[in-house]
Amino acid sequence: MFTGLIEGLGAIARVTPKGPDAVLVVAPPWPIGEAVLGESVAVNGACLTVTGASGQGFSLDVSAETLSRTTLGALRPGAAVNLERAMKLGERLGGHLVTGHVDCVGKVAKIERLGASTRLYIAIPPEHLRLMVEKGSVALEGVSLTVNQVDAAGFWLNIIPHTLAGTTLKLVKEGDSVNIETDLIGKYVARLLNRADDSAPAKAGLSREDLARMGF
Repeated sequence: MFTGLIEGLGAIARVTPKGPDAVLVVAPPWPIGEAVLGESVAVNGACLTVTGASGQGFSLDVSAETLSRTTLGALRPGAAVNLERAMKLGERLGGHLVTGHVDCVGKVAKIERLGASTRLYIAIPPEHLRLMVEKGSVALEGVSLTVNQVDAAGFWLNIIPHTLAGTTLKLVKEGDSVNIETDLIGKYVARLLNRADDSAPAKAGLSREDLARMGF
């Protein structure tokens, strides 16, 4: 589990295809000796497992499933990546609950400047857009952000200078693809409310009336 608060920028040292899979070697901004075999690291928002370490960086196996659902397959040596190690229980949750399981790839459709901030408009598939709510949370390339506005095709984000400077978001251009993870709580609520679409008995799950009685 992650928070969406990026610890630093890493650099892709090597990309090695392994059939339908791949191995990434990432040079982190922290000492390589701190890498723990088997620990989880979010790379541009995708949760990966450290499988080894060398002078170049730590190694991460990337499955065909992850490559098909994320932008990781487009990474090349020298590319900057957002890195976050798994959160520890008892630490402050400064962002929001992020699993590192990317839901879809969105597209940066517009970039605007507003005062000192940068506004991004992200277009995503309709089935994922329905989980976006104004002032809700989203992870973009692993960065925890607040959704400002939602319309029929996408949503707006406001990026403050501090976040822009410390992440790869300063490098994005219109037309770029980005990893999107929608809010974890929103996904479960939507799943429970859509019980009528399932083959499970009608009494399973929660109804809108149930949620209303509980104060939601």
